[in-house]
Amino acid sequence: MEEEPLLVTGAAGCIGAWIVARLRRAGREVVALDLSDDRRRLCLAMDEDAARALPWEEVDITDTTALGDVVMRLRPRVIIHLAALQIPFCAADPVAGATVNVAGHVALFEAARNAGVRHVVYASSVASLPAAERPGPNTLYGVYKRANEGVAAIYWEDWQVASIGVRPHTVYGPGRDQGMTSSPTKAMLAAARGQPYCIAYDTTMMMQHVHEVADAFIACADSTVSGHHVCNLGGVKASTPEIAAIINRSVPGARVTVADTRIDLPVDQDDSALRALVGGWPAVSLEDGIHHTISAFRDLASRGLVAP
Repeated sequence: MEEEPLLVTGAAGCIGAWIVARLRRAGREVVALDLSDDRRRLCLAMDEDAARALPWEEVDITDTTALGDVVMRLRPRVIIHLAALQIPFCAADPVAGATVNVAGHVALFEAARNAGVRHVVYASSVASLPAAERPGPNTLYGVYKRANEGVAAIYWEDWQVASIGVRPHTVYGPGRDQGMTSSPTKAMLAAARGQPYCIAYDTTMMMQHVHEVADAFIACADSTVSGHHVCNLGGVKASTPEIAAIINRSVPGARVTVADTRIDLPVDQDDSALRALVGGWPAVSLEDGIHHTISAFRDLASRGLVAP
């Protein structure tokens, strides 16, 4: 492995925590960066002592000077950029959403350009794709993510900052406790703790276990591609009633139901283009992913790390 570390922004979030944990499990050098030194989710993904010892930079990505100084000092070979506000937070405060999700994204690319970072891997979203009967995204969050894809393209065309944008869909697993599509994970936690839960909507999703998502981002970080690329992340297509049924079969006595509220999400994405670009990573079946998540929640709850 090269000596330069990987830098992961948004490391306090679900995907960020699991990327960091899986990198450290493989003996890789990694530095976490987030707005605060909140390691709760990281402690769900790795040994608590190791999580507390991880190198951590407290930086607001909208602070261009502070961010640039950290990136210049660390000189990471690759940055995995995940720091963002999710759909409900963007809707509640659109200005803050644009500042963090778009201005922060630009600040990250500018810091990478100035420090000679090899390439940036960043989280876009399925929300950036056209929604039903609309030519473009149907949320501010999706609009911001679409803008970020354009920013990445310009940074390659004008300054040769290479990048790969990854569009996850419905990520689930320990640590997924925020955002519109976190409801299936909350249902798994409720089942593990013997409590009833109603998934908040009736829809079809591309379910992606967080281990698989983390491995996909790491594969992108380890690639040597040039140019700018934006690729969908695949998964297992399932309706929320199907998800509830698997949870209920997995836990005798579980009482997971689905609300009547219907929402439509873009589905049928696959990751063949991403796998062709960076190579493969292990897929996780929906049954295995749900079983693993419920088992993990039982263990974490017994250690007082999660509560329904």
